[in-house]
Amino acid sequence: MPRLTRIYTRTGDDGGTHLGGGQRVAKNALRIETFGTVDELNSQLGCVRASGVCPLVEEVLKRVQNELFHLGSDLCILEEDKPRMPVPTIEARHVETMERDIDQMSTQLPPLENFTLPGGSSGAAALHVARTVCRRAERLAVALAASERIGAFVVAYLNRLSDALFVMARFENHARGVAEPIWDSRA
Repeated sequence: MPRLTRIYTRTGDDGGTHLGGGQRVAKNALRIETFGTVDELNSQLGCVRASGVCPLVEEVLKRVQNELFHLGSDLCILEEDKPRMPVPTIEARHVETMERDIDQMSTQLPPLENFTLPGGSSGAAALHVARTVCRRAERLAVALAASERIGAFVVAYLNRLSDALFVMARFENHARGVAEPIWDSRA
């Protein structure tokens, strides 16, 4: 575990930062943008949890926030450095657990018959914001994977998480007895 003795270091004042393996990169490098967006997503999930959501969604989000730290460490260390610097990473088991969460919540929801609009309860609306941040993180991870090696399950995890956040938003509305806002294609 890292021990933070000081929050500021002044080493980033020139627009650069270090990866976990010690490499110096620009703060606007695609890898930094990717795990920075994962951090943004984690912060958004903290806001969702602070807003008060139903117990099942709370339980899943608590675990997901921890897994997003795994994802951050997975992206912070280059693949070639991982043999000498083992860190928590996203694994197949994380993706599979997410799929089970989606299935568990989906069985309690009515089938989708139209596109839903973000909204309903405050928790559901915040989950939709988190879903869009997750999709952005996924797009960035796909772009990063096109130019550099990344963890084998990073993109799949983000893809599944965005699906799970959509289902959680629906589940939150359902648990609160709030009707889902439906897209009116004729409006």
